[in-house]
Amino acid sequence: MEIFGYVASIFIGISLGLIGGGGSILTVPVLVYLFGIDAFLATEYSLFIVGVSSLVGSFSYFKKGLVDFKTAFIFGVPSIVSIFLTRNFLLPLIPDEVFRIGNFIVTKDIFLLLLFAGLMITASYKMIQKSVVLKSETINSEKNNTLLAAGEGSVVGILTSLVGAGGGFMIIPALVNLLKTPMKVAIGTSLVIISLNSLIGFFSSMNHVKIEWNLLSTITAIAIVGIIIGSQLSKKIDGKKLKPAFGWFILVMGIYIIIKELFF
Repeated sequence: MEIFGYVASIFIGISLGLIGGGGSILTVPVLVYLFGIDAFLATEYSLFIVGVSSLVGSFSYFKKGLVDFKTAFIFGVPSIVSIFLTRNFLLPLIPDEVFRIGNFIVTKDIFLLLLFAGLMITASYKMIQKSVVLKSETINSEKNNTLLAAGEGSVVGILTSLVGAGGGFMIIPALVNLLKTPMKVAIGTSLVIISLNSLIGFFSSMNHVKIEWNLLSTITAIAIVGIIIGSQLSKKIDGKKLKPAFGWFILVMGIYIIIKELFF
């Protein structure tokens, strides 16, 4: 199964480079179901893979002047604080046996995977929606928008910490709608935020787990190749047109995880 895992790692990077987000949501399922890594360790590995891949992907946007560091600061600081608190204090509080229903035990791994599946389904809904148009206009004041963006940054930080996903599907709409960031700048800024969130989350809790650096570095390197390919493809293919199809794929994956963990 590992060979399929390495192939899938390329697509993680391609989707990040092509549509600016969403690829990270594939990382944990790939690690769990194709590499056989337990869910908690998979979230830790995912933070590193997504963080490094997003950092590499952000360089091309930075060189074109498509990264807004002020916006990254407004959104990123609350997110980073949430990540640190969640990885170091909230996650260790989750018991190995979360709850029991009859003879069925929901372990910590199953709980994290079900939470992740819920996030996948939410992300797929946002990707599939064609009728929703991101707008810069808003009836709220700029101050309120900044506070809302900071609040959403905190939520993204918590989700990133719990399930190891970058949260690009939440970050980009928030940057465009609340902080009036142009779409291309929002994508570049989102990649910077995702890389900071993920890497800080990884290094703040890496001492709690045993890291297999050979495996982790290999998967990360393959994902980086994918994001370079995706960035090149984005010049020829409109990533927005691929989002609905990718959303349906994510939806199916989310439903599969729920069925597998609850019934098999």
